Amino acid sequence: MTPPLRGISSMATRQLLADLLSAYGARAAGPIAIESVGGVDAARRVQAGEAFDLVVLASDAIDKLIAAGHLRSGSRVDLVRSGVAVAVRAGAPLPDLSSEEAVRSAVLASRSVSCSTGPSGVALGKLFERWGIAEQIAGRMVQAPPGVPVGALVARGEVALGFQQLSELLHVDGITVAGPLPAAIQIITTFSAGVPVGTARADEVRALLDFMTSPAADEAKRRQGMEPAA
Repeated sequence: MTPPLRGISSMATRQLLADLLSAYGARAAGPIAIESVGGVDAARRVQAGEAFDLVVLASDAIDKLIAAGHLRSGSRVDLVRSGVAVAVRAGAPLPDLSSEEAVRSAVLASRSVSCSTGPSGVALGKLFERWGIAEQIAGRMVQAPPGVPVGALVARGEVALGFQQLSELLHVDGITVAGPLPAAIQIITTFSAGVPVGTARADEVRALLDFMTSPAADEAKRRQGMEPAA
């Protein structure tokens, strides 16, 4: 029996990849298993030499893994563009997200704020620094551990205001998605795939990626709060 095609991804694309694999269905040459973990942990495992046939991470992480020789040169395939949204606990008042200044005011007024360890969290940290409020809110910042959704902290009442990829907030019970960040400060992350240098099943992976970048995959991407990358 052929072993499953093995992949690893960040949590942001977990549900999307599940949807796409379900749609790929009978076209697959065999079973496919993609494990979704925190993006930092996923990259670390690839760097450590763990065997995978497919890696799906933020594009900058894919580029670093290619540069380090862990993924094949030229194998990067952009899948989706994903924006950041804001969540509060279900039943809580919704913050004003209509402008950059409104979001800044909401952050300053919140008893606690959380973002991820991923690229959106890094970008938010830089935004807070640009606003000149990073030190002011440092004691109220709650860093979600790798692989733990910000929405879960919001749902439990541990965090009042959560920032994360919309795709990661959509399926969390106990929260309300207040809306996306306004265009002026929206943080867009491109999630891409790469092919590990050690896989002997590159042809199967490329066939899967051809499907994932085809128009047939666009509806699932939008349903999960993302946009096709091309």
